[in-house]
Amino acid sequence: MREYAFFLGCIAPNRYPGAESASIITSRRLGIELLPLNGASCCPAPGAFGSIDLNIWYAMAARNLVLAEQMERDIALICNGCYKSIYEVNHKLKHNDELRDGVNEVLKEIDMEFKGSIDVWHLAELLYDENIVGVEKIRESVKVPLTGTKIAVHYGCHLMKPKKERHMGSTEAPRWIEELVEALGAEAVEYRNKMQCCGAGGGVRGYDLPHSLDITNEKLQNMIEVGADAVTEVCPFCQLQFDRGQIEIEEKFGIKYDMPVFHYNELLGLAQGMSPSELGLDLHAISTEPFLKKVL
Repeated sequence: MREYAFFLGCIAPNRYPGAESASIITSRRLGIELLPLNGASCCPAPGAFGSIDLNIWYAMAARNLVLAEQMERDIALICNGCYKSIYEVNHKLKHNDELRDGVNEVLKEIDMEFKGSIDVWHLAELLYDENIVGVEKIRESVKVPLTGTKIAVHYGCHLMKPKKERHMGSTEAPRWIEELVEALGAEAVEYRNKMQCCGAGGGVRGYDLPHSLDITNEKLQNMIEVGADAVTEVCPFCQLQFDRGQIEIEEKFGIKYDMPVFHYNELLGLAQGMSPSELGLDLHAISTEPFLKKVL
């Protein structure tokens, strides 16, 4: 069993606890133990803190990294925004002595020191890596195939870019999450502008909601055009934007979609036999019932 310090982030435990529980339960079945990262704070959010005060962004992220260093475990996480902050700060501090020294001066005030002894992983990439889990092992874990469903995959911005600091292949036409979806028995559909932002990133949702929803609306239209039954993503903030965003789109633009939205780990949980109640699907803003009727 491979062990990782599980960085929860803010949105999953507070808005989509099913993504949290599904991550822990499904990972354990696949040979990954996600251990609590006790004392962790916000990542902090890259679009907010990173755009306002880089010194705070570095120091807060470094503190989270030190907590995992004290556990002697790499970090695994399930949010693209958290990935950007935690992964990039870890990368920058390891390769910039001056920056690392400055951050450690701040951490010294709370008796901490960043040493650069661990790595940071998105859980999705651990699931895809055949040396850790891999598509075939996921396929073998399926008890309830999602046969007959069409899934639109949303990658999100921070997962794949900037390319020079990532290690997941093509940033323009990736298909590795589609492979993870297809391992569950579903059909992953291609759609126009797949790599476009969900609309929430960079703080846009916070300061210009109408523009943010306009981007989401376009993505949903493109998904519906190819017959998607649901959206899947690997980021709770993107999940919030597609899920709660549909309610807001109807309120502001009068357009109603009713497109179910799932974090990939929720889909994996369904396919492994977890119940909708175990996954907290009733907490989603958009009903998942139409999708569930096709697979359960």
